[in-house]
Amino acid sequence: MGIRKLGYVGLNVTDLGAWTDLLGRTLGIGVSKSGSGEIALAELDEFQYRLALYPSTEDSPRELGWIVDSPQELDRLSRRLTDAGFTVEEGSADEKELRGATELRWFTDPVGYRVELAVGEAKVRDRRGATGLGHFVQAGPRLPELRELYESVLEFRLTDYRAPGLFFFRCNRNHHSIALASADTASIHHLELEHGSIDDVGRAYDRAKAQSVPISISLGRHMNDKAISFYVRNPSGFHLEIGCGGIEVGDDWLPHDFGRSDEWGHHHADANPFASPAS
Repeated sequence: MGIRKLGYVGLNVTDLGAWTDLLGRTLGIGVSKSGSGEIALAELDEFQYRLALYPSTEDSPRELGWIVDSPQELDRLSRRLTDAGFTVEEGSADEKELRGATELRWFTDPVGYRVELAVGEAKVRDRRGATGLGHFVQAGPRLPELRELYESVLEFRLTDYRAPGLFFFRCNRNHHSIALASADTASIHHLELEHGSIDDVGRAYDRAKAQSVPISISLGRHMNDKAISFYVRNPSGFHLEIGCGGIEVGDDWLPHDFGRSDEWGHHHADANPFASPAS
């Protein structure tokens, strides 16, 4: 498979200070600045960054980046995208340098988001606490076209799903790297920041409660990937999931409707837009 993992996400943010405070003081994630000093980079693991925050007059996704196995696979996927009607562009030299990539291409998905395919990652140093960017959930209109893009063109595999329209896809052995859901307007429902242990998650949960950070979904365990996590409402208005312990699946895994959303916990502060009819 050409795409190896979720590499990074870039966000336009209106309140960089609030984001930096949430990541550092509450979640224990270091934040550095890019060479130009304008972009904040969340230090989730040993690589250059997994989350980039760009000061802006609006809060919106800027880029969604996938790591590709090799230049040959990048060429192959580029041909598949072109054959499917997408226009594939080359990333700039500055963009490649920031991402630590040797090659970078991008296209626009059916709802208007910039999706990047990168070869190479720049290691910086070892870090403790968060261990990487786990997955994101993208909600929006044109769900059949998004499914066609990820499943048929980019060759993701369906892991499982839940009525009335939430689908989980994988590009490696992790249960999922992206989930797609139907909604009236395009948005990122949440990003998951992967931690190494339940103790790391628990300490972040304690800090969030002590600092009165809005906990949008309480501590709980998902039914499908078995991850233990909680969610906070970030300064851009969507969720950050802080989790650990998601399962891996093999080639013999059979996609299925996993029914209810959680084993326990995960009580929503607001109405759950993806609640199944049974719930």
